Amino acid sequence: MKRFQLSREAASDIREIWSYIAADSVKAARKVRLSLFDACQRLAENPGIGHLREDLTDQSILFWPVGAYLIIYDPKSKPLSIVRVLRGARDVSSLF
Repeated sequence: MKRFQLSREAASDIREIWSYIAADSVKAARKVRLSLFDACQRLAENPGIGHLREDLTDQSILFWPVGAYLIIYDPKSKPLSIVRVLRGARDVSSLF
């Protein structure tokens, strides 16, 4: 099983997502967090499956959607570095 690591920002993003959802439902928050971690593991095992978003950034990072969220990661890093986890509706380009 290949590994991944969360940047400080990505770890904070996931905590914020969990807190926001947990205000309404801890069970739903847990489900979203597990979905995000499952997707991170899948990306670690298959780092090329994401897609470039040249409309958002010129960095060589890839994006992978999980529900309403985007996992943003560096496919060349070992272990795989998860850079951010953001709601897709956010102004992602302003963060890069």
